[in-house]
Amino acid sequence: MLNRLLSYAGAALLGGLLAFSPTALAAGGATALPAPATDIPAASAASPQTAVFAGGCFWGVEAVYRHVKGVKSAVSGYAGGPASAADYVLVSTGTTGHAESVEVKYDPAQVSYGELLRIFFSVAHDPTELNRQGPDEGTQYRSSIFYTSDEQRDVALAYIQQLDVANVFRRPIVTKVVKLEGFYPAEAYHQNYLALHPTQPYIVYHDLPKLAALKQQFPDRYTGK
Repeated sequence: MLNRLLSYAGAALLGGLLAFSPTALAAGGATALPAPATDIPAASAASPQTAVFAGGCFWGVEAVYRHVKGVKSAVSGYAGGPASAADYVLVSTGTTGHAESVEVKYDPAQVSYGELLRIFFSVAHDPTELNRQGPDEGTQYRSSIFYTSDEQRDVALAYIQQLDVANVFRRPIVTKVVKLEGFYPAEAYHQNYLALHPTQPYIVYHDLPKLAALKQQFPDRYTGK
């Protein structure tokens, strides 16, 4: 398993290993995916709402949502396993049932759940990679949507079906939609990691391009905060 906490001694050799762009796998190229045909009306959702997404290393996913207008907070953590094992060293073994995840609290009057899903599938990760993302491999890096309500479940399932029918990816979507049983914040040193370590090779090659894609594909949603 890649030790992301260590800088790569041969960072220059990774120049060709740019972070994936999910839309590079999509038929339409580097453009945002279509908006969800089904969404949760803002009028029916009190503020703030909570969404939880797992898409590989939580550093990049968290950074993406920290830069989305309407998002109040994005916290790296663990979901899918017990509280007793919500520890980075244990989770990294891939045996605890957890996925590295991000809890997103947002104002539905400013950004909808469907739009958060659109960003998740467009720039936050590659939904066609099974139990891995880029150089990171294991079930802890799986693609999952942890829903907090029946409405979220229905919208997520409908959007995956919409993308499947439209054949927007060249490979099948492997994202699982499961009920959130608990979210456990990760250790303090994982929080806001990209902003605190912008020159670390892993961040440079795998996560900064996600922010660039967010700004390019969702200019009206991007905030430089």
